[in-house]
Amino acid sequence: MITRLHSDDRMSQAVIHGDTIWLAGQVGEPGEDVIAQTRTALAEIDSLLAEAGSSKSKIISATIWLADINDFEAMNSVWDKWIDPANPPARATGESRLAAPEYRVEIIVVAAR
Repeated sequence: MITRLHSDDRMSQAVIHGDTIWLAGQVGEPGEDVIAQTRTALAEIDSLLAEAGSSKSKIISATIWLADINDFEAMNSVWDKWIDPANPPARATGESRLAAPEYRVEIIVVAAR
């Protein structure tokens, strides 16, 4: 069985199959700096994971896209305070043009239930 959360015609914010949860890329509010956008994206991840019956301690992998790789340290200043240090996920971070120029960071996670 596949469960989809917060779906529209284009996408779902979360898809659950068995004990695996895939989240869509989460972003902050356009116009915010990368620190604020990272905080907003991580709060949305917390909310979606809780709704799906999971938490950040069960994240398997994370992919982080930055509009400017020079924001790497600023983004990490938020990530490092948020992530469960006893259960860090596999992670990749890269630079990419995001869906709109106002976005500075997009975070995608896969988690277990």
